[in-house]
Amino acid sequence: MRSYIVFLVLLALKALSRLFYRSDVKWIGDVPPDPWRRVRLAAILNHTSLYEALFAGGCPNHFLWRLARHGVVPVAQKTADRAVVGRFYGMVAARVVPITRERDETWSDVLRQIDPDAMVIILPEGRMKRANGLDSEGKPMTVRGGIADILETMGEGRLLIAYSGGLHHVQVPGERLPRLFKTIRLRLEAVDMATYRAARLKEGGARGFRRAVVRDLERRRDLYCPIDPETDPA
Repeated sequence: MRSYIVFLVLLALKALSRLFYRSDVKWIGDVPPDPWRRVRLAAILNHTSLYEALFAGGCPNHFLWRLARHGVVPVAQKTADRAVVGRFYGMVAARVVPITRERDETWSDVLRQIDPDAMVIILPEGRMKRANGLDSEGKPMTVRGGIADILETMGEGRLLIAYSGGLHHVQVPGERLPRLFKTIRLRLEAVDMATYRAARLKEGGARGFRRAVVRDLERRRDLYCPIDPETDPA
């Protein structure tokens, strides 16, 4: 029953996104046939707003159904604790797991949820970029190493990397209401997970695998995230 309720929530979100926002979604790199199939891990880079759920507007229905049936989504504990926002994000996947920023038992719980059918959606930076380009503590945005744990846990399948143009023109962290009728920009890349793992192991070896994953994703983020002219007129 939960799967059907989550799927209806995701379909409603997709409809609202398409009704109130324009989508600029393009694939980059070598695009395989039906790139949304076989996705085991989706990583959204350039995390700027809690309204990134609006990216559902660019997803096919079969992908949303898999998210409703087999999705595992780590959500920050402080987001999950919010009365309204936390309840909403608790209904965006089959299994939503509150986590802290530490590599503690909450993160171990995420890894335990990854069964052979699981599809994980993660924001690898682990916190939101503020309007000044830094996180809430004034530090540069970096990718955290937790995604490497997931890559090591999973077997075959596809890694979907989503490069966000940012949503500060829709909602800056701390603002209560979003702005409507804006353009949401997203670039997508489909990567074979086994090939990606092998490349990072070759770069860093077993001991340097996490660092190699972090460096690679930060490089890709800086290279492929589209620039939104409303927030970066330069």
